[in-house]
Amino acid sequence: MIPNKIKVFPSSDTILKCQKTFNNQIPKHDTKLYFFFCFKKYAQILKDRMRSSSHEVHGTEPMDNESFAEFGKSEIFSLKTSMAKIRYANTYKMEPYRKFQAHLVRNKAQHILTVELQETKYNGTTSVVLCNSIADEILTAVKDMGFDRYKYVVTVLILQKTGQAIKISSRWVWDVARDNWVSAKCETESFVSLALIAACYYE
Repeated sequence: MIPNKIKVFPSSDTILKCQKTFNNQIPKHDTKLYFFFCFKKYAQILKDRMRSSSHEVHGTEPMDNESFAEFGKSEIFSLKTSMAKIRYANTYKMEPYRKFQAHLVRNKAQHILTVELQETKYNGTTSVVLCNSIADEILTAVKDMGFDRYKYVVTVLILQKTGQAIKISSRWVWDVARDNWVSAKCETESFVSLALIAACYYE
């Protein structure tokens, strides 16, 4: 006789033991059949143990083949439910928890430009790679500051000094209340470097 409490979902350790014990017999190509086979074997082991026990359990009925099937289906459903992707309810909050702070980002970008370019000489061939590297470093540093609900666009330019005038402009679809931007500049004897960081609020 098997008590009703045997129908309780087995522990993860027990499942792993079943998987290892019956590894060669379980059809792994079918996930449902895989776990059903595992649980069925587990229940059969418990049933055999209870039959060989010296004491009797009163007021319960043995599990037949149909109860095996019901046991497998219910546990597979429980397993699927526990493995389902977590979905969060809408907060209806229209503002970030930690707003973008322009002065902190400007100081950080300025520091990165100074450290990376202070002793560098202009080279038209390697400037593209250097700009990409600095932009990635600035982006990582800004993300680490923890301003939530923002997406960032980082642009870094290196322009050689040849006595020319320079005018740079950018255009976005802008939310004045929530979006923001900052720029940082580093100037050496041979070039001028400009970093532009745009923070766009993302709901």
